Amino acid sequence: MITYKQASTMEELEQILALQQLNLIKNISAEERKNEGFLTVEHDMDILKAMNDVCGHIIAVEDDQVVGFALCMHRQFAESIELLQPMFEEIDKVIENKNGYMAMGQICVAKSHRGRGVFRNLYLTMKEKLPEGIDTIVTEVEGKNTRSLAAHAAVGFKTINVYPSGELEWHLIILQ
Repeated sequence: MITYKQASTMEELEQILALQQLNLIKNISAEERKNEGFLTVEHDMDILKAMNDVCGHIIAVEDDQVVGFALCMHRQFAESIELLQPMFEEIDKVIENKNGYMAMGQICVAKSHRGRGVFRNLYLTMKEKLPEGIDTIVTEVEGKNTRSLAAHAAVGFKTINVYPSGELEWHLIILQ
């Protein structure tokens, strides 16, 4: 049975990083990127823990193993990850209430658990666990990650902006 909760131990954070490594764009084949999606940002333990201390990351756990995660990234971390700085700049252009949203810094489901509703339940749990006064989730998806774009649309995300950053095209999406 899969349970959903906020990460609360170092072991859970270590399992997030291990699952992340298995799904980074640099660690998977081109075919897998196209069919399964991919992760772009690689976190280190220091930033992952700091983000978790502000708002616990959402995890899916089965048999004491993290099988999915959605990282909560409070606005105070806007400058912490260089690749994500343009996302926060774009958010500032289109979101009026700068304190009324939580950025979802990355979502991932273990290959063994895809197609079982884990993605949707991670977001449902995230919405339930948002700090008081925050009612919106914002994230971005790289344009070539069509599986992720489709999955986000299926749970209710709407595109609010498409913009280039470096050589990539990003879709800024929102769930209210």
